[in-house]
Amino acid sequence: MPQLLLEFFSEEIPARMQPRAEHELVNLFEQQMKARGLDFTDWWSVKAFAGPRRLTLVVDDLPEETEPTREERKGPRTDAPEKALEGFMRGAGISSLDQCEKRSDKKGEFYVAVIEKPGVKTADVIASVVPEIVKNFPWPKSMKFGEGDKTQRWVRPLQRIVCLFGGEVVPVEVFGLTAGNVTEGHRMHGPGPFTVTDFADYKAQLEGEGYVLIDRDRREELILEGAKKVCADAGLELIEDAGLLTEVAGLAEHPIPLLGQMDPDFLDLPPEVIQLSMKTHQKYFAVRDPKTGDLAPNFVVVANQDAPDGGVAIAAGNARVLSARLSDARHFWDNDRKTPLSEMAAQLDKVTFHQKLGSVADKVERVAALARELAPAVGADPDMAERAARLAKADLVSEMVYEFPELQGAMGRYYALEQGEPAEIADAIRDHYKPQGPSDAVPTAPVSAAVALADKLDTLVGFWAIDEKPTGSKDPFALRRAALGVIRILLECGVRLDLGATIVSAFDMLVKSSWKNGSVYWQSDSFDHDFEGTTAKAVTILDLANANELRRDAAGKIVISQADGVWNGTYRTDAIADFIEAKIAEFLLPDEMLPTIISFFADRLKVHLKDDGISHDVIDAVFALGDDDLVRVTDRARALQGFLDTEDGKALLAGYKRAANILKAEEKTDGEGAFDGELDGGYAPVEAEEKALIAALEKARPAIQASVEAEDFDGAMRGLSSLRGPVDAFFDKVTVNDKDDMLRRNRLRLLASIRAAAHSVADFGRIEG
Repeated sequence: MPQLLLEFFSEEIPARMQPRAEHELVNLFEQQMKARGLDFTDWWSVKAFAGPRRLTLVVDDLPEETEPTREERKGPRTDAPEKALEGFMRGAGISSLDQCEKRSDKKGEFYVAVIEKPGVKTADVIASVVPEIVKNFPWPKSMKFGEGDKTQRWVRPLQRIVCLFGGEVVPVEVFGLTAGNVTEGHRMHGPGPFTVTDFADYKAQLEGEGYVLIDRDRREELILEGAKKVCADAGLELIEDAGLLTEVAGLAEHPIPLLGQMDPDFLDLPPEVIQLSMKTHQKYFAVRDPKTGDLAPNFVVVANQDAPDGGVAIAAGNARVLSARLSDARHFWDNDRKTPLSEMAAQLDKVTFHQKLGSVADKVERVAALARELAPAVGADPDMAERAARLAKADLVSEMVYEFPELQGAMGRYYALEQGEPAEIADAIRDHYKPQGPSDAVPTAPVSAAVALADKLDTLVGFWAIDEKPTGSKDPFALRRAALGVIRILLECGVRLDLGATIVSAFDMLVKSSWKNGSVYWQSDSFDHDFEGTTAKAVTILDLANANELRRDAAGKIVISQADGVWNGTYRTDAIADFIEAKIAEFLLPDEMLPTIISFFADRLKVHLKDDGISHDVIDAVFALGDDDLVRVTDRARALQGFLDTEDGKALLAGYKRAANILKAEEKTDGEGAFDGELDGGYAPVEAEEKALIAALEKARPAIQASVEAEDFDGAMRGLSSLRGPVDAFFDKVTVNDKDDMLRRNRLRLLASIRAAAHSVADFGRIEG
């Protein structure tokens, strides 16, 4: 079957856009073809290739034309009014009722229009699809060129289009360019042009005389192999970087890795500075000495040509450029070391964290207070945790971090060590941003963990307070990542934390920080007229940003000024209580925010534990008990999931649901909770299975409760497992809704006991299945 070859040849496509462009080209092509009746993606072979100057699509096994279609459209009755018949013919696209069939049903005789359409040649379909792909291609950034009807918008100016179907040119026109069968090769080694007939010919000519390797994955392989070889030949070792590898593969059509030498005097700079300067500015790979593990005074650059001198001049030229870059870095390094971190931290009040949350200095104050509070929970020294938090953001005003934002934290660590700070504090400065992704390490040192937790919790609480929560796929402040970071630190470090109480403390610190700095947020619940000393028990923040300024004057009195001039004067502290309380109704209710944050953490925990095979409903069932110690919640969820994966667990869940459904139906008549409590004193079980269930419950419930209190959740599951047989036998042999009222009532109480036993472990009602 025919093959389609489509190439868009342009000026240089940014390397970072190329991998996504391959994916988008395939998607757009399939969408456009499907919309035109060619939905054969199950057996199409579709492949896209992106390179520095071309975006190529090859599709094998396309049909010659689309399938003919036959559509039947039911019309009005044959005796319908003339206007109705005319409307039917217009809608069906027919000119006479003679083109219709007459059919009958119980309502009478009616018309049916049979609309048959012949297949369309695939070449014609492609001719209509290609312009739509070009016009609708979702480049992250594009450029506009040309004038009039030749105006084009593409990532870079288009120069040629190749469009072949079955070896024949599809003469589609886009932006004044008419597609043909001619392409170009490497600018220096094989510019061409080359006339091609199909993809095999296209690939052979470009990779032969054209010196263009079109497959991005293959370019990556060759670069990695070549870079490792030139390093090994010199007794060195390549420092691999997957992101950089993908980027340089998009910069060279004919990649040749070369080993260059840098001035060894620059090795006294922090290795992160050298590597980042190489990667960010020059796209070089760093190299290490395998004997010491330290950086070597070398680098690997990927050339896009076979140089006559073997690349000596290219490597030397790149070394000179790198020296200039590293000279700048040395200047920043030397300047920054002249300024103590404490002085840098003092400048953070000039850096805005968020318009509604104050400066970075405000955030540092909150994080320092919270880190001190969290320190005992993670086994850290409170003084060290607070000190680390106060210095953690200081390097944001350094020259090095201004030039290389990726080095925030890392440079702070170097400056801290240089200035004699303890290693624990220096490491916490570096690590408090971690983890920044699923593959990033978790800070496990106590001081680092305390500061990292405090920083992330303050961020979450602050943005919740100003109603900047994530919505759908939008999360501009990376709050989902922050929550996952908190979860990973707590779980991997085994930190036992009352999450709800900690969140409330973080709100309290936000309130105190805002008051202290004359900001615009106010605690509005349990108002006790002692602003600086109050302990937040609620989670409502009163936003007075646009209306009022609240501050203390030199005498310690409250000053309120309002833009419209209604309030303007000095009042005693208790004079504004009613004023602030009156504002509460305009904002979130106190009870709403804390549960939404806890729910947010529950959702993130579901994501984190998904790879461990723990289902979302199991997490919901455990969280329903009101526990927010994430370590305990996770241990309980793991044990519960393991139990539910067994035959005993599945059977007991079925028995629980049966009991719960019966109770739900009966409680509609008798009232909710009517069957909770002990069995009647005069109750005499009749059936043996009934007696066995009573005995099993009397034995299991205390054992389950003791296991739960000891946090032996596997033991609790074993206790539940012991109920499986008695519960099954009870439902097989015993009639719950007996005519005897005492039997019915007490058998329902047995079901309520089954429900209570399960609920001591988790809310089984939330578990699916």
